[in-house]
Amino acid sequence: MNSLPQRENISFKGIDIERLKDVIRDGSMPPPQPGPYRPACVFLLLFNLDEPHILAIQKADTEGYPWRNQVALPGGHLEKEDASPLDGAFRELEEETRISRDQVELIGSIGHYQTINGRDIEAFVGVWDATGPVRYDTSEISRILRIPLNALVQVHRRKNFVNRIPSVDELRYPFKDVVVWGATARILHQFMELIAPLPAALEARSDRKSIAF
Repeated sequence: MNSLPQRENISFKGIDIERLKDVIRDGSMPPPQPGPYRPACVFLLLFNLDEPHILAIQKADTEGYPWRNQVALPGGHLEKEDASPLDGAFRELEEETRISRDQVELIGSIGHYQTINGRDIEAFVGVWDATGPVRYDTSEISRILRIPLNALVQVHRRKNFVNRIPSVDELRYPFKDVVVWGATARILHQFMELIAPLPAALEARSDRKSIAF
């Protein structure tokens, strides 16, 4: 797994998007062997790059709903009209949150993640400009979560997830009153492993207002 080199002196000039693109391009998870997987896609959206956050959703609290109350990234199954997994990811993003393609700078794909219910999820990373309100269908989504990347990084390091792949039962990221687990936790784990120097930058930032790789 490739990552940006560690540095003793870290500058704080904002996230370098081009370097992030290089890291993600070099570190994506490969697709699975042919099998009975149904393709799906999600978007890991970063925003507020001075204090990086991730946009997530909490599924609706509906009796009998398979994903009841689960924390997820915006996304869903590919449809026949989708020209590609990326097109499907943009379509699902707009359907679920009303965030349009022109509000997102694509960083790249961090690859494929399989679930026990037979889905193969391709996860795309993008930077959202955070303009306009996020709107959603309350029958499917109970709320939007804006999770500070620093909070996830602290859990990642405190639980010694660095440089190893924890078991399904162990790999959990608590945040306030929710816990991120399952495929979403695996995607976040891979993302944080790829941006390995970022935790040090976040911890070292003190009262400064921006970060850099």
